[in-house]
Amino acid sequence: MWIQNRISQPSEKPTEHIITSIAFQALEDLPIPLTKSQCVLHKHEILICGGEDKRACYSYHTIKNEYNELVDNNNKDDNQITLLSFGGSSYVRRYTLVMKYVSVWSNENEMNKSINSKKSNNCNEWNSLTNNHNTSIIIGRDQDNYLGARAVIGGRNNNLLFITYLVDNISVFDLNTFQFINHHTFPTKDVIFNHCFVSNLENGQKIMKTNDEEKKISKMLLFCKKTGLSIEYNEDNNKFLYYVLPVCDNIALINEYAYVCINDVILFFGGCDISTSDSKSAYKYSIRENKWTIFENALPNPLHHCVAILSEDNINIHVIGGNNDKKSTLSTHMKTKVRIWDLQLVMICCL
Repeated sequence: MWIQNRISQPSEKPTEHIITSIAFQALEDLPIPLTKSQCVLHKHEILICGGEDKRACYSYHTIKNEYNELVDNNNKDDNQITLLSFGGSSYVRRYTLVMKYVSVWSNENEMNKSINSKKSNNCNEWNSLTNNHNTSIIIGRDQDNYLGARAVIGGRNNNLLFITYLVDNISVFDLNTFQFINHHTFPTKDVIFNHCFVSNLENGQKIMKTNDEEKKISKMLLFCKKTGLSIEYNEDNNKFLYYVLPVCDNIALINEYAYVCINDVILFFGGCDISTSDSKSAYKYSIRENKWTIFENALPNPLHHCVAILSEDNINIHVIGGNNDKKSTLSTHMKTKVRIWDLQLVMICCL
C-alpha cells in the first residue's frame, strides 16, 4: 500500500452563499415512500430497486413522468440489461441476486404476446446469481458487513466489482470468475458507510504507459465525513494506491447524502449525522480543479438517505425519496437542471 498526501486539508472555513430552492421541479410522487433506495438508468427509464424494508421495484419513465411496477416479462429483447443486487452481514442474511430487465413500457400487443408466451426467460424477476454449474454465488465473506456499502464497476473489461464497506474496507470481485481477487483497507479515521463512491472516469479506467507497456488503471473517488480519497487500482499487479483529498468543513460532519458524478464534477445533496441536523445544502467538488462549492439552502427541505441519478441526455438530475428532518420516509421525486450547478455564481473554494 502507498499513501500519498496530494493536498493538505483546508484550514479555513469557506464563505457561505445563499441561493433559493427554485432550482428543483417537483415530479409525480413515488408509488410508495422509499428510503435508502438504489437506482439504475436504462435509456428513458430510471429503475428504482426497492429500499429499506421495501422489496417493490419500479420503472420511472422520464418523458411520461409515470411509474410502472416491475413485473415478469417473458418477451425476449436484445436491449435487456442485467441488474445485480447483493448485501448482508453476520447479522443479516446474505444474498446475491440478478435480474434480466426488459422494459415494462412495451405496447399492449407486445405485452399480450409476452404474457401468452410459453417459454419463460425469467425476465424482470430477481433470481440467485449462479455460475456455469448452476451453483449459487454469494458476494461477501462471513466477516464482511455490507450495511451502507457502495460499489462501482471497472477493470480492463468492465468485469471488476469494487466494493467499499464498513469500517475501512475495499474488495475487488471478478464478475467473470465469481472470485474475490483483492481485499484491502484504506487510510481513514472515519467509519465508512452510506458514503460517496464513484468512478473517476468513464468506465473507471485511465490508460497509462510505462516502459512502453500499456496498463489499465481503475480510478475511483471516495468521500465520507472528513475522509476524501482518490483510489487507483492497477489490474496488472493487483495493487492499490491512495491519495488524500481535501474535504471542506461544511460537509465534513455528514454522510447519508445523495450524490452523482458528472464528467469531472461530483454533486452532493442533503445528508445528516447523528450529532447534526439534516442538511438543505448542496455541494460541488471539482475533480479537475480540486475545489469545493457550497450551495446553501439549495434543497426545498432537509433530506438524507435520498438517491440522485443523471438522466440519459445528461440534462437533468433526479433526486428520489429519502428521509426528512423528522425521520419520516418520503415519496418525493424532483429534478434539477445540470446547467444550474455549472454556473459560476457562488464559487466557494476550500483551498
